[in-house]
Amino acid sequence: MRKRILYIGNDLQVNSFTATYISFFSKMLKKEGYKVRTASTRNNKALRLGEMLSMIIRYKDSTDIVLIDTYGALNFYYAYLVGKACQMLNMEYIPILHGGNLPDRLQGSGKLSKSLFGNAKINIAPSKFLYDSFRSYGFDNIKIIPNSINTENYPFKERSEFRPKLLWVRRFQKRYNPLMALKVLQIIKERYPNASLCMVGPEKDGTMATCKKLASKFDLDVRFTGKLKKQHWAQLASNYDFFINTTSIDNTPISVIEAMSLGLAVVSTNVGGMPVLVEDGFDGILVPENDERAMASKIMELIGNPDEARRICENARAKVELFDWNLVKNQWNKVLA
Repeated sequence: MRKRILYIGNDLQVNSFTATYISFFSKMLKKEGYKVRTASTRNNKALRLGEMLSMIIRYKDSTDIVLIDTYGALNFYYAYLVGKACQMLNMEYIPILHGGNLPDRLQGSGKLSKSLFGNAKINIAPSKFLYDSFRSYGFDNIKIIPNSINTENYPFKERSEFRPKLLWVRRFQKRYNPLMALKVLQIIKERYPNASLCMVGPEKDGTMATCKKLASKFDLDVRFTGKLKKQHWAQLASNYDFFINTTSIDNTPISVIEAMSLGLAVVSTNVGGMPVLVEDGFDGILVPENDERAMASKIMELIGNPDEARRICENARAKVELFDWNLVKNQWNKVLA
């Protein structure tokens, strides 16, 4: 008999540019026969935390295990408090680790981290990057299960040519360095006047407004779509040839995995878990953090060498097929058995 799961995370489908991982993962678990409750869809942070904790208490007798989406920024404290509630009620819980800044949290909040992660049944890391970080801080109760997608929802497009058409998908937030994407476009435009950029994602900290001013100032061809559902940006991707990931902090972002599945040539900053997800020169390109000239140069090299770009994209698609839910689900079934 499948276990009864209470899945705690930020299920902000309405307020996010794309469905969060909890939305996808909870649906997949239900298809496997698990009974799954989720929390929370509340946008207000205080109400969200209140709902998370109240559901722990309300369903403690009808829950076999609690899954906790765990990030390194403010949401870390949500996870800590949820974990503490589980400990008080003798409920098993599993933190699912997200976010390239979790290693900083291990260092900066050592006592809280030891309480949350040390008392977990097991911690699930989506990458060797986080796995190694947690092991270095003495956590042995950790296992790698990669982030998963349904690859059939992200069909591979084989490109005969690679044009200077760039796609960027993230929240407009300083940590994801969206300004770098416009600087890359500005450099590429010097050689390719028809170069364009599409930026998908919602405003977070005022960065979008800054990007729009820069695009206008330098007459850059930039489209700002705002938030989009996954299927919509996946359809949009067929009009573009490069996926640029300009972030300063990262783990193994789902958006990059999806881009690899779609056949976009991925060019990313070499930060966090990215060198674990992308093998430089084989299934993607990695450049130094905040180095727009290096990123623009690599993109222009691939434009001039479409055979090389196609090889990289084909290798990327082969890699992400290993992230398909039909393969990953067996690992989760073993953990939840």
